[in-house]
Amino acid sequence: MSLHPLGWTATGRLTILDQTLLPGEERWLELDTIAGVVEAIAMLRVRGAPAIGIAAAMGLVAALRARTIGPREGFVQLVERYAATIRAARPTAVNLGWALDRMVHRAASTLGDGRAVLAALEAEAQAIWDEDEDACRRMAEHGQQLLRARGLGGSGAQGGGTGAQAHGGTGEINVLTHCNTGFLATGGVGTALGIVHLAAERGTRVHVWVDETRPLLQGSRLTAWELAKAGIPHTVVTDGVAASLMASGSVDLVLVGADRIARNGDTANKVGTLPLAIVARHYGVPCYVVAPFSTFDLACADGGAIPIEQRAAAEVTRPLGRQAAPEGSEAYNPAFDVTSAELINGWVTERGILKPPFDGGAG
Repeated sequence: MSLHPLGWTATGRLTILDQTLLPGEERWLELDTIAGVVEAIAMLRVRGAPAIGIAAAMGLVAALRARTIGPREGFVQLVERYAATIRAARPTAVNLGWALDRMVHRAASTLGDGRAVLAALEAEAQAIWDEDEDACRRMAEHGQQLLRARGLGGSGAQGGGTGAQAHGGTGEINVLTHCNTGFLATGGVGTALGIVHLAAERGTRVHVWVDETRPLLQGSRLTAWELAKAGIPHTVVTDGVAASLMASGSVDLVLVGADRIARNGDTANKVGTLPLAIVARHYGVPCYVVAPFSTFDLACADGGAIPIEQRAAAEVTRPLGRQAAPEGSEAYNPAFDVTSAELINGWVTERGILKPPFDGGAG
C-alpha cells in the first residue's frame, strides 16, 4: 500500500500531506504560491530528499499557473527567480537543486509563448515524479538481494544470537532503519524502507527496528506510521538503543537513505546516521545506503564539501512544542551528519548496488 505525500488538485494546485502533524492527524494542504512552497519545504511539511525535489518542481508549476502568463522572455525570467527562491529553502538535499535545474533548463529550451513554457514545465514536473517512482521500484528490487544474503535472520554481529533468535521469530530478518525513507519521502514505494515494503509484499518475514530519530522523531512519527499502515512488524526504539541491539545480535542489516552523496561515497543523511554506521562496522552488521542516482553530487569530491543545514535550537529545547530544556539553554542542531564511505558496505540505486568512486556512467 502507499499514501504518496504529493498530488495535484483539479485546479492545478500542489497538494501535500502535512507530515508535521503525523501520526495524529492526516491533513492535506493546497499550495499555489512560492511562499507557501518554501514554507512547506523549510518547515518539513514535505521532507525526504526525493520528495523535496518533486515538491519543488510541482510547486513551481502551481505558483506559475496562478500568475498571469505574459511574453516568453519575461516568463522564463520569472521561472528562474522562483526556482532560486525555492532552492534556498534547504541546503543539504541535492535533489532540490537537481530538480529545479531541470525545470529551469526545460523552460529555457522550450520554444513558443509563456503558455507553451508552462505546459512544458508541467510535463517536466510529472516526469521527475514518474522517474522517481520507477527508481524506487528498481531500488527495492535490487535491495532484495541484501535480505536474501542475510538468510533466515542470521546475523554477522559479534553479539549473542542471530537477529531472528534475539527478537524471538524463526526465519525473521531484522532491519534497523533511521529517519523516514518510505513512500512519505519519495514519489514511489521509498528508498531504504521501500526494500522492506517490497519484501513484506512478497511474503518475506521482516521486522523493523525503528530509530525514533531525534529531535523531530521522523522514525517514531512517520516510519512507524507507514509500517503500521502496511501491517509490517516493527518496534520503535530510542536512538541510543541501536548500539546495544547490534551488540546483542538483534540486527541483521542497517538500511538508511541519503540527502547527498559525494563522488567518493561520503554520505550526508539525517543526523545520527554516522554513529549507526560506526557501531555497525564494529559489530559486523552490514550497513547500506539506499538512494536514487539523483542524490549523487558528482561535483562534490568528498563529504567535507557537503553543506550541513543548521536548524533552530527550539527543535531540541522544545521538541514538538514541549519544553525539554531550561529556558535560555543553547542547543546545537545540525539536521544531518556525514558518514565516511569506508563505513558503508554499498549504495543501492536504481542502477544496481554500486561502489565508489562514482561517475555519470556508474552502474
